[in-house]
Amino acid sequence: MLDRRSALRGLAALTAVLTVVGCGSADRAPVLLAAGEPGGFFWEFSGLLAAAAARAGTARVEPLRSGGSAENLDLLRSGRADLAISLSDTAQDSAGAQDLRAVGRVYENYFQVAVRHDTDITSLPGLAGRTVSIGAAGSGATTLSERVLATAGLSGPDAVRRVQQPMRAAAAALADGSVDAVMWAGGVPTPAFSDAGDIRLLDLTAAVAALRQRYGTSYEPVSVPADAYGRHPAVTTVGVANLLLARAEVNDQIVAALVDLLLDDPSALVPDQAIGSQFLDAQSLIQTGPVVLHPGAAAEYRRRHG
Repeated sequence: MLDRRSALRGLAALTAVLTVVGCGSADRAPVLLAAGEPGGFFWEFSGLLAAAAARAGTARVEPLRSGGSAENLDLLRSGRADLAISLSDTAQDSAGAQDLRAVGRVYENYFQVAVRHDTDITSLPGLAGRTVSIGAAGSGATTLSERVLATAGLSGPDAVRRVQQPMRAAAAALADGSVDAVMWAGGVPTPAFSDAGDIRLLDLTAAVAALRQRYGTSYEPVSVPADAYGRHPAVTTVGVANLLLARAEVNDQIVAALVDLLLDDPSALVPDQAIGSQFLDAQSLIQTGPVVLHPGAAAEYRRRHG
């Protein structure tokens, strides 16, 4: 369950989207943003971005629930969404990646592997033969989960018993013992797991090194502080950037207005769960890797910073 502060904040953000802000805003068609699932980083950020756009009167941004990065990309490509949030590795590795357009590199997600505190599992190899939730269907976390398992020699179909669950269901399953471990990508602490009982995060230092060797610098080591979810030491885990994407057909002025929000109101766009690396500055926003900037975004960054 989301804590009360996050729930009220999310409700306020989505209420703001429906409020008439500025001249003629009620007549604007909504800009649909493929987001994620409640209790996750993508959903919280999307609500805050929608609220900021509503306050500025520049666009009616409407977040859409989804399973995560992979589904968001499908929604974007099919035209059922105008904007989408995606893990950068999912976007870069997807079919038709060359046709994607970025508004900016907005945040870093933390890939996390949690077990119950009373388990004897202390490292990735200890997951052999166990039941592991590898992310929701349609999430980028599922692909990254498979890559992380492979670094520990657990890529075979029978190496672990895989299940796919949304975050809240996975947290409940971990708490009641129906799964032995949960893998997901989100902020720290991810609200969906804040009430999952006494859990412990596995250190992924070796996995980060193996991922970087095979896939490059899309992945980087990030630190999770001690006791973020109860009683556990500080650990190193896998960091992967989030990209805010737009269909090429989205009006340049709308995209430029979103860039202005990212540059001018960054403190209002930080979810409660976001700690550690936070991009949201001019230099890092444009570092979108092989995914090129939307023309409206590129022009606005040049206008603002040369």
